[in-house]
Amino acid sequence: MPQTQISSLQSAMASAIRALSMDAVQRANSGHPGMPMGMAEIAVALWTGHLRHNPRNPDWFDRDRFVLSNGHGSMLIYSLLHLSGYDVSVEDLKDFRTLHSKTPGHPERGYTPGVETTTGPLGQGIANAVGMAIAEMMMASEFNRPGHTIVDHFTYAFVGDGCLMEGISHEVCSLAGTLALEKLIVVYDDNGISIDGHVEGWFSDDTPKRFEAYGWNVIPNVDGHDISAVHEAIAKAKLSTGRPTIICCKTVIGKGAPTKAGSHDSHGNPLGAEEIERTRGAIDWPYAAFEIPKDVYDAWSAVQSGSEIEADWNRRFKDYGSVFPKEAAEFERRMKGDLPGNFSQLGKDIVAAAAAQPETIATRKASLNAIESLASALPELVGGSADLAGSNLTMWKAAKPITDREGGNYIYYGVREFGMAAIMNGLLAHGGIRPFGGTYVMFSEYARNAMRMAALMKLGAIYVLTHDSIALGQDGPTHQPVEQIATLRLMPNMDVWRPCDAVETAIAWQTALQHEKTPTVLALSRQNLKPQTRTPEQIARIANGGYVLSDAKGPLAAVVIATGSEVELAIAGQKKLEEQGIYVRVVSLPSTYLFDRQDKAYRHHVLPSGVPRVSIEAGVTDYWRKYVGLEGACVGIDTFGESAAPDVLFEHFKINAESVVAAVQRVIGPSTAKAD
Repeated sequence: MPQTQISSLQSAMASAIRALSMDAVQRANSGHPGMPMGMAEIAVALWTGHLRHNPRNPDWFDRDRFVLSNGHGSMLIYSLLHLSGYDVSVEDLKDFRTLHSKTPGHPERGYTPGVETTTGPLGQGIANAVGMAIAEMMMASEFNRPGHTIVDHFTYAFVGDGCLMEGISHEVCSLAGTLALEKLIVVYDDNGISIDGHVEGWFSDDTPKRFEAYGWNVIPNVDGHDISAVHEAIAKAKLSTGRPTIICCKTVIGKGAPTKAGSHDSHGNPLGAEEIERTRGAIDWPYAAFEIPKDVYDAWSAVQSGSEIEADWNRRFKDYGSVFPKEAAEFERRMKGDLPGNFSQLGKDIVAAAAAQPETIATRKASLNAIESLASALPELVGGSADLAGSNLTMWKAAKPITDREGGNYIYYGVREFGMAAIMNGLLAHGGIRPFGGTYVMFSEYARNAMRMAALMKLGAIYVLTHDSIALGQDGPTHQPVEQIATLRLMPNMDVWRPCDAVETAIAWQTALQHEKTPTVLALSRQNLKPQTRTPEQIARIANGGYVLSDAKGPLAAVVIATGSEVELAIAGQKKLEEQGIYVRVVSLPSTYLFDRQDKAYRHHVLPSGVPRVSIEAGVTDYWRKYVGLEGACVGIDTFGESAAPDVLFEHFKINAESVVAAVQRVIGPSTAKAD
């Protein structure tokens, strides 16, 4: 085909993106047309010249990953998926931003075939992409063999000014440079516009120099509206070794709109019927809304080429399996997300060992003991910590830190809590990896939005959060969590465990790994905790989230609910009350998430109706009102902490057995106490 015809067709392919984007936003009367219109040529260059994918099998393993970090421009990816042949119809585009459609306002993993990760909170998409690139590097190092390469794909991310303004972009891009993620290619849409207008008043960074300082390969000053120039830049980036690449593309937001191009007016609002009609003329697009000519569809379609690419990989994987059958079977298990067949027995063995040899240890140490046993049986288990490995106890004996271009099973994240949590989301979205990451409970505040995204995306991340109360001591209120555990429990689809000893900790780990679609917080103590005595039946009930740990030895006067380090205080209070002839039940409630999902009969068995209740936890008390009611009592702390030794702090804030006794006496009343 003559060059002029190729250019004309490519221009029409870009115009199709612009038309679909402006028409869908207009129909929804909501959305962001400017970015899709401005990145149309960039998308043509990547998706038709480089991206290896199969619309008929969006989850094919060795596909290139594409992340739209500037997810507000979601009509770009929806247009691309529709045009290239994914199960995203014209009707789906017309349903843009409507309830339960395949095309929600921001791209959502699980809603739309071909969307790798949920984006919208700016900066997290590029963080997820870093995680995907790390996963590719780790899996390639583990499974590829000379002459048999089964893991070999790129991760591409589109980012905008907003992504690079967010602090998380610094965290993850710095680490990406350190790890030399050469399969990561980022395309920066440098259009100079954000919601408030021209960004030079608040974003004057020299982006190329910034990324050079991170150790990236930088391709600056690319005309983002020149398809050939973008194509060549991507081809050059793919040849780079030892460094991730950022391609800095100059673009015009809302390109093609006669009066709104280059303006924030096209960023987050429909163009309007009149502007759209004029745009059609400006981009030489004489078609009705949502109408695409056949030659443009044909040019965009990746159905045949994608099927051929996957078929070639399937042949190569079959050859791999014939030479390395054990590795091939392990690879398939990992990519399915299945646990090993012996996992259930392994979990039972770990719990049995903890019960058979009770130790007075911190639950962070009990967690490390569990990790030591689990890691050898779960090669997909990848640990890490935000520069607190020695405090979180996340580094096990056989852990192998990853380095540049070499895999392992441990990531030194550095002081990057937010980046760590978002990278973990990328590891999980990629597949084949089960990550856990550590920091203090207090510093989950830095990571919270990425933790929320894990819950939203139904990704089974595991957060090892230690130093779970004021009992961390002299570091003081800046490091002492008070409200964090309670607020994490309020997050939908987040399982928060606060175990009281090694047995509960082992079961928490077992449950967390079985949660494929629910992230888990393990809130662990710094201080040593006494082991509790249980029957096998009680141990079996721990996985219900809550159970009767020590029942009343006489007429039941009240129920005391406790978690973590305060369980032993509840037991001590129970004994003191028995001396007064008052009999209470102690309930350990390490996971309110799981307890609340038990049937009504079980919940009422553990917490019988009509019986006064008291809670004790070294944190805010309001959360516990859902269990004790307004008439119950809560022993806790509703102020910030202080700097002192742990035992001094517990006495100062009256987190002790005496407070349990006093609280029970209050809720049962003097007449009940006397009658008992």
